[in-house]
Amino acid sequence: MFTEKDLKQVEAKGIDLSAIDRQIGNFRSGFPFINLVRPATSGDGIFSFCEDELSYFINYYSQHLKDLSVVKFVPASGAATRMFKHLFEFTNSFTDDHSQREAFLKDHDFNSVSYLVSHLPEIAFFTSLQEILARRGLDATSLIESWRLDLLVSFILDEKGLNYANLPKGLILFHDYPDGARTSAEEHLVEAANYARNSDATARIHFTISPEHKEKFMARFNQVKEAYEKQFGVTFTVDFSEQLPSTDTIAVDEENQPFRNTDGTILFRPAGHGALLKNLSRLDADIIFVKNIDNIVPDRLKPTTYMYKKLIGGYLLYLRDHINTFLTDADNHDLSEEQIAEMVKFMRNHMWMKLSDGFSSLALKQQQTKLMELLNRPVRVCGMVRNEGEPGGGPFWVMNSDGKESLQIVESSQIDLKKPDQKDIVDQATHFNPVDLVCSIRDFRGELFNLDEFVDEEAGFISLKSSEGRNLKAQELPGLWNGAMSKWITVFVEAPIITFNPVKTINDLLRKEHRKEEVGS
Repeated sequence: MFTEKDLKQVEAKGIDLSAIDRQIGNFRSGFPFINLVRPATSGDGIFSFCEDELSYFINYYSQHLKDLSVVKFVPASGAATRMFKHLFEFTNSFTDDHSQREAFLKDHDFNSVSYLVSHLPEIAFFTSLQEILARRGLDATSLIESWRLDLLVSFILDEKGLNYANLPKGLILFHDYPDGARTSAEEHLVEAANYARNSDATARIHFTISPEHKEKFMARFNQVKEAYEKQFGVTFTVDFSEQLPSTDTIAVDEENQPFRNTDGTILFRPAGHGALLKNLSRLDADIIFVKNIDNIVPDRLKPTTYMYKKLIGGYLLYLRDHINTFLTDADNHDLSEEQIAEMVKFMRNHMWMKLSDGFSSLALKQQQTKLMELLNRPVRVCGMVRNEGEPGGGPFWVMNSDGKESLQIVESSQIDLKKPDQKDIVDQATHFNPVDLVCSIRDFRGELFNLDEFVDEEAGFISLKSSEGRNLKAQELPGLWNGAMSKWITVFVEAPIITFNPVKTINDLLRKEHRKEEVGS
């Protein structure tokens, strides 16, 4: 199947040939659907804390953070192209036709280009757009009145203007303030200064980016870093990593043979956010907050975010401390029946962890060994919000291949919705995954776990794509917060919906949570 030239290409990317064989096997056999048992709900898989508990864990975070290192991890490599899909479609079909103009003026749908144009002065990047237009002797209002909308839109998308079609989301201006507009990446700096601050007054934030955008990110941070450090009394450490070429997956044709480019080389494709597990595993920190680049709010709404970030951070530390104390004791000597019973109770009450029916019949030493196996794993605490119709994954109880139930974040692509019982469970789901989690990836001895050992390799995804006018099949690795963390200790905590405000399209910046007119009010 592979030529000498192919093998050199594979070696240059740092991919193990056995991984490619496994990927081709996945194309041929497909990935199994996950087996949902029931949705995780408040009181059954999701913790909903009262005010006293909220205060306790927030204080726990503040008190126990001083001896630990914390970093914020932000996947930010995605291009913003999809944000502007409807703008591309508009410019491609734009004419100076009277009927098109009438239809445009009558279209008041929030997601329409018409809505965007009529509310353009309220968006955070409007001032920057106007400055660029002014240098060309143009003005947004005049362009709108003269029906030169294609030219106006081109100044948003193209290099002659804001160049937003070619930038990542992290470099798009999201929110406006009296001292100027901030990009979404800058808003993550502000967040980090408020809940991911180390005891030496440093705040470390790690972005995963595409290599072609690194210089632009660095230029923006160099421009604003000093002002933010002065404003928040913190020193920022900002670093970057790229998705490793060794995590790319092979593409195949419709016969499941390696897809070849016109020059004969094999086509490899980025393997989705699951590939970022390698980046995450390289972080030298005790506590790692993970949050998407586009889920960010202006300052007036940040206090709730800070509160719930400290909550999940405090609950993680609370769990971590109890687990590490137990594992250290168990590693040093035989435990008493009372100590084991106490830990079993803690696992049930604080982590929803269930033991098999035969556990109680095991000898005491066997129980101790079993608990050590169950608890010596990476830990994550995930914020979950009430489902208000957002597409995507959510928290569920699932049946594992070993016949045991576990809590998992499940994406829709993993579910066989053609099965009535599985669809019914999805329809009963009450919560949604906003990708808002905090992780501990060290064991009780302080050593980093090998995170590859905790991946469910059967949780990948196959999609149909095309290249050079030909169909192909692409494969994504198990997603970062579902399959890649499948064998972690997973805990779900309810968070308010205000902590989830992603920007998927440019029009989302006109929602009340993001729009310019509301900022600072």
